[in-house]
Amino acid sequence: MTANGMAFGQRTDTSPYADDVVRKFVVAAVLWGVLGFMVGDYIAWELAYPALNLGLEWTNFGRLRPVHTNLVVFAFSGNVLIGTSFFVVQRTCRAALFGGRSLGNFVFWGYQLVMLMAVGGYPFGITAAKEYAEMEWYTALLLTVVWLAYLGAFVGTLYKRKEQHIYVANWFYLAFIITIAMLHLGNHLAVPTIIFGGTWWKSYEIFSGVQSAMVQWWYGHNAVGFLLTAGFLGIMYYFVPKRAQRPVYSYRLSIIHFWALIFLYIWAGPHHLHYTALPDWVQTLGMTFSVMLWMPSWGGMINGLMTLSGAWEKLRTDPVLRFMVTAVAFYGMSTFEGPMMAIKEVNSLSHYTDWTIGHVHSGALGWVAFVSFGALYYLVPVLWHRKQLYSMRLVSYHFWIATIGIVLYITSMWISGIMQGLMWRAYDKMGFLQYSFVETVSAMHPYYVIRATGGVLFLTGGLIMAYNMYRTIRGDVRTEAPIDAPVVAGARA
Repeated sequence: MTANGMAFGQRTDTSPYADDVVRKFVVAAVLWGVLGFMVGDYIAWELAYPALNLGLEWTNFGRLRPVHTNLVVFAFSGNVLIGTSFFVVQRTCRAALFGGRSLGNFVFWGYQLVMLMAVGGYPFGITAAKEYAEMEWYTALLLTVVWLAYLGAFVGTLYKRKEQHIYVANWFYLAFIITIAMLHLGNHLAVPTIIFGGTWWKSYEIFSGVQSAMVQWWYGHNAVGFLLTAGFLGIMYYFVPKRAQRPVYSYRLSIIHFWALIFLYIWAGPHHLHYTALPDWVQTLGMTFSVMLWMPSWGGMINGLMTLSGAWEKLRTDPVLRFMVTAVAFYGMSTFEGPMMAIKEVNSLSHYTDWTIGHVHSGALGWVAFVSFGALYYLVPVLWHRKQLYSMRLVSYHFWIATIGIVLYITSMWISGIMQGLMWRAYDKMGFLQYSFVETVSAMHPYYVIRATGGVLFLTGGLIMAYNMYRTIRGDVRTEAPIDAPVVAGARA
C-alpha cells in the first residue's frame, strides 16, 4: 500500500479508463526489465570469464542466453507495449477498454503466466531449440489464447471509439498485434511427441532443413520489425508529441511511414541467410527489401525529431524528453546500419561476428529501451496522480549512465566484430588460415570485458529508474534545484 492508500494497480480514481490495468503492466515492465538486464550482464561476464558458468548446466551461457532474450524482448518490451497500447487507445478513442477491467486483467495475468512458464523452462533445457521462438507447444498455445484476448480488447476499443479518426499510433500498435500473432502461429507449428508415444512437454517441428531456417528468419526478423519497431513507433507517435507539447511534425509523413514500413519489412528476413543453402534469388530479395527499408525508417526518424521544432530547449531541462529524442536518434542509426549489413558484400564480413551483436543492441538498448524508459517516466505520475516524478535529477543520472553504458557496449562490439571477421578471413602465404578459432576468441577478451562493464552501467541506470518510480508511486517528493540551474562557485551541494 502506498502513502495515499493506492496499491500497485488498485483502482481508487473515478477515471472511465482501465488505468489500473495499465498500472500493473507498468510495474511488471520495470520488474521484468531489471531482471532481464541483470541476466544479460551476467552472461556477458560469463563470456569474458567462463568460470562464472560455475560448472552447472543450469547456469551456462547456452541456458541463460534465451532467458535474457525472452526477459528483455517479450517480458519487458511486451509489457511496455501492451500497457502503453491500452493507455493510448483509450485516450485517442475517448472510449473505455473493450471488455473492461476483466478482459484487461485476463490479458495481464495470462501474459505474466506465459512469461514465467517460458523463462522458467530454459535453465532446465525445456526448449523448442529455436533462436527466437524457444517456448514449447503448451506455452505457445497459452500465449495464443492470451494474444487473441489482447487483440480483441484493442480492436474492440477501436470499434467503440467516440473519436471518428484513428490516430496513427493505433495503426502501428494494430500492425504489431496482428503481425506478431501471424508470426507466432506460423513459427510454432509443431506436433506434440506424446502423440507418438513420447513425452508431453516436447514436440516435433513441422518444418525442417532450409525451410525451417526460412520460416525462422521470417519470424525472427519480423519479430524485430513489428514488435521492436512498429510497436515502439506507436509509442513514439503518441508520447513524443505529448511530452514535447507539440503536434506531430507531418501527419501525412506518418501515414506514408506506416504503409511503407509494414509492406517492406515483411520481406527482409532472408538477409539473415546469405551464403547458405537458401536459393540465391530469395537472399537477393531479402537484401533488396532491407535496403529499401532505409527510406521509410528515416522518414519516421525525421518525423519524430522534427516534432521538436520550436521546443528543442526542452531537452536541457527535461531528461524524460531527452530519453525519447535520443531513442529516435538511435532508431535512425540502427535503421541505417541494418540495411548496410544486409548487403551481401558487407554481410560476408559481419555475419556470425560480434558486429551483429553490437548492431542489435544499439537498437535494443538505444531505441527500444530508451523510448520505453521515456514512456514509463511519463506514465507513472499520470497513472498514480502525482504532480511530478520523485526526482528529475535521478532521471538525468539514469540517462547519462545508461548512455555511457550503451556507447561502451556497442563500440566494443563493433571493434571486436570487425576484428573477428578480418581474422577469420586472413590467410598466410601457403593459403592456410592464419588464425585458429581459439585465437580469435582470445583476442576478443578485452572487448568482452568492456561490453560487460557497459552492461553494468546500463543495469545501474535501470535500478535508479526502479527506485525513482517506487518513490514516485509512494507519493514522496524530493526538493531539488532545477537541472539547468547554474552552479554558484563555493555553494554547498
